[in-house]
Amino acid sequence: MIRIFLVDDHAVVRSGYQRFLQRHHDLKVVAEAGNADEAYVLYTQHLPDVAVVDLSMAGVGGLELIRRLVERHPGARTLVFSMHDDPLFVTRALQAGACGYVTKGSEPDVLVAAVRAVHAGQRFFSADVLPHVGGTSPAPTPLGELSAKEFEVFRLLAQGLASSDVAQSLHLSPKTVANYKTQIKDKLGATTTAKLVHIAWRHGVLAIPG
Repeated sequence: MIRIFLVDDHAVVRSGYQRFLQRHHDLKVVAEAGNADEAYVLYTQHLPDVAVVDLSMAGVGGLELIRRLVERHPGARTLVFSMHDDPLFVTRALQAGACGYVTKGSEPDVLVAAVRAVHAGQRFFSADVLPHVGGTSPAPTPLGELSAKEFEVFRLLAQGLASSDVAQSLHLSPKTVANYKTQIKDKLGATTTAKLVHIAWRHGVLAIPG
């Protein structure tokens, strides 16, 4: 039996995943979480075989969650299940320690195959992102210049979080966040937070309202 942990900030979506996955005799959802902080605690309590993680969550996102899980549990097997098919997100997920990446536009059976493959110690990628992991680098973008930590700080700032809230979410000092913010603005050529938000929308880090 493969024990699965679902992490997605939409309860209806998690419910749908759970019902579908558990139609298969070898799959069982043992826990679910709606945000990264909750997921970090529940993962340690349940120690699932595979964690299926969405990237786009309010507050700390899936990339930072994966990094934290792998840091604390080096054997953690995480599978990204995301709407993002941009090469940048695939690359960031692999850098964080993800074992596979499936987009939400994939056929449902692809998710099942991915869970089984990751549980078996294999890497798995849906067909639409597979070209991005074939040894070629994604096309250069300004966001590609950011380090993993800078990218997460950028994402939270673009969500509208104050620097103090970003510091609390990422367990950093306010001074460290301020330094990151300066570095991010320099690398992206953004002089204001509004320009950071615009860049985030343009590159798919944030959904455009409406």
